[in-house]
Amino acid sequence: MSALTFVAAQLLRALPRARVSHTVGRLAEHRWSEPVGRIAVGLYASAYGVNLAECHDQPWESFDAFFTRPLRPGARPIVSPPNVLVSPADGRLDALERIDSTLSLSIKGNTYSVGELLDHQDEARRFEGGAAAVVYLSPRDYHRVHAPVSGTLHTIRSLPGDYFPVNAIGIRHVPKLLARNRRVAFSIDTERGRVTVVMVAAIVVGRITAAGIDAPDVPLGEHSMGCPIARGDELGVFHLGSTSVLLIEAPVFEAWLEEGPAIQMGMPLARVRPTRTS
Repeated sequence: MSALTFVAAQLLRALPRARVSHTVGRLAEHRWSEPVGRIAVGLYASAYGVNLAECHDQPWESFDAFFTRPLRPGARPIVSPPNVLVSPADGRLDALERIDSTLSLSIKGNTYSVGELLDHQDEARRFEGGAAAVVYLSPRDYHRVHAPVSGTLHTIRSLPGDYFPVNAIGIRHVPKLLARNRRVAFSIDTERGRVTVVMVAAIVVGRITAAGIDAPDVPLGEHSMGCPIARGDELGVFHLGSTSVLLIEAPVFEAWLEEGPAIQMGMPLARVRPTRTS
């Protein structure tokens, strides 16, 4: 632990993180003129290495519109066979774990309880013996999250939380960070069991929108859905965030197919067990 990162962590603790995030969110949604937008996007893309050629709907009317940009059709083709679970997002694979009998997993040196992550002990028990993956989305990445499997979108659970940064400083200095921040969990039921994608927000806006819920941020609580969803369909959008945690029930998971670290939405991530009838 360096003195610099320690001081940065203490400053982050002192900040009114929710207020800062909401203020920056309003600024990010402010409409800019086309010349200002062109300069801002150019500087951002140059600094972080964003591939603008794969983006859709240019030019963008605000920074939020740019950050949440959709991709051109075909930019993330899903060519894997049906028995493959794909990455829900672009980013860096930070963990590929098995969930042990204590319902815990290790992510970047921190031990997490699945119950804490989901804020639901009964739901956590479903994942005993299953598997988990963590995809960190950096500022350069495409920030829409998609269904890793086909099935039925059972529920969307929106959980309250803090707005610590999900970066090296936050991970090192904030215990159980991913279970403390605001997050939204999408539960998908397949023929073999459940797969849940947890979107974890971070400081600076920290807002999450979900397909099928008409709200600027997913309202807190559990939302019953019961609608079919196909692998690759959009689940939600990070408005300046963060990390996706993938939880796979034991009867679904067979083996990891990708070790990373870099991954894109739609790339094969895990092999799914065949159904009893196949």
